Amino acid sequence: MTSVREQAGIRWRRYRPRQRLFHNPLGLMPLVNLALLIMLFMLLHASFVRQPSSAVQLPTAAFLTGTPYGLMVVTLTQEGLFFFNDERVTLDGLATAFRNAVRDQKTTAITIEADVRVPYGVILRVMNMATTAGLQQVNLATRPSFGEEVMP
Repeated sequence: MTSVREQAGIRWRRYRPRQRLFHNPLGLMPLVNLALLIMLFMLLHASFVRQPSSAVQLPTAAFLTGTPYGLMVVTLTQEGLFFFNDERVTLDGLATAFRNAVRDQKTTAITIEADVRVPYGVILRVMNMATTAGLQQVNLATRPSFGEEVMP
């Protein structure tokens, strides 16, 4: 039995170029998958920083010591607003929040983020409220100076 091609007298052969530009090209999908996996890894392992609803300009300091992650945070803004763990509270409600946090979380440390323009007396009042509620360690948040002139 002869095939149709042989009967027609045509010799068929597959076209194969002698020199290919890319002998074994990488597929685009594995590279896209790799990029997406790297982005997912970075998102899952990034440390998420809670920001209050109002911008706070922290004072600068020449030292670079840090506090442990996960402490309670009190934010004092220039406008006179108080935030306890990103929830807005009044100055009187801050003492109650401190007592509840000490009772519920059994923690003894807090970080105070105060704007540069907040009066020193207000910061001291919040510190006294914290120590009265039973918090033993009160940290003041600053931003590193990195060669900038430190405010007196």
